[in-house]
Amino acid sequence: MRAVITVVGKDTVGILAKVSNFCADNDVNVVDVSQTILQDMFCMIMLVDTEKMGIPFTDFSDKLKEYGESNSLKIHVMHEDIFNSMHRI
Repeated sequence: MRAVITVVGKDTVGILAKVSNFCADNDVNVVDVSQTILQDMFCMIMLVDTEKMGIPFTDFSDKLKEYGESNSLKIHVMHEDIFNSMHRI
């Protein structure tokens, strides 16, 4: 199973590393990453593989959201099937 993670927040050193480490700590593999800086805002989209994740998807999503809030970031995790359904024309 794959998921899409979006991260938005004021640009600071180490955002990619922090989110990637959080994923690694939960056995979530980063498959692809796209990131950019818009003026002083950091914006990132990650495609991740959650197949080997040791916790339920909702727990991972909730914990990553809380992690983002504690680091002044807006982080959202969405299952790939839902993402695809929302963006199908």
